[in-house]
Amino acid sequence: MGVTVAVVLAGGAGTRYAGPTPKLLARLADGATVLERAVGAAVAAGVGPVVVVTGAVVDPDLPADVELVANPAWRDGQATSLRTAIAWARDAGADAVVVGLGDQPGLAPEAWRAVAAAEATPLAVATYDGRRGHPVRLGSEVWDELPTSGDVGARHVLAAHPGRVVEVPCPGDPTDIDTVADLTGWDAP
Repeated sequence: MGVTVAVVLAGGAGTRYAGPTPKLLARLADGATVLERAVGAAVAAGVGPVVVVTGAVVDPDLPADVELVANPAWRDGQATSLRTAIAWARDAGADAVVVGLGDQPGLAPEAWRAVAAAEATPLAVATYDGRRGHPVRLGSEVWDELPTSGDVGARHVLAAHPGRVVEVPCPGDPTDIDTVADLTGWDAP
């Protein structure tokens, strides 16, 4: 078993969020920010090094053992943040990345671990009550198939290889925080 990198994509500006702070820095009821909660789950999972790809929010306050990697092309969409993470993982000699989103504070450490452990094929995706979500495991053999631009991640790679995708039932809440109403209505799992 090789090196797996836990990746939290946190490069976007969150333009649908109309709060007083960027959405990733918005505070949940317990005082943690949306991003702190998302990153905390990836760290607690212990699947490997944790990389947070930043963009619009340049210097979030995160634990020292988290690697912050800036995506200067973040305005060009999520694909550029994913590519930034893949470049870091390649340089680190990783065999796989497990990708979650910075605006999903309800992903459980158990979900990160379960998806990371699904090594039978290069592609694994968390499911919640039968619906696909994050995190997603991408083995190095599919990295070159990932998009280079646009506001998409690995969805087309998953669709191109349906027989190579393992669905992993996971605990937690995959809800994105996209608006102030989402934040107000969010309850910690």
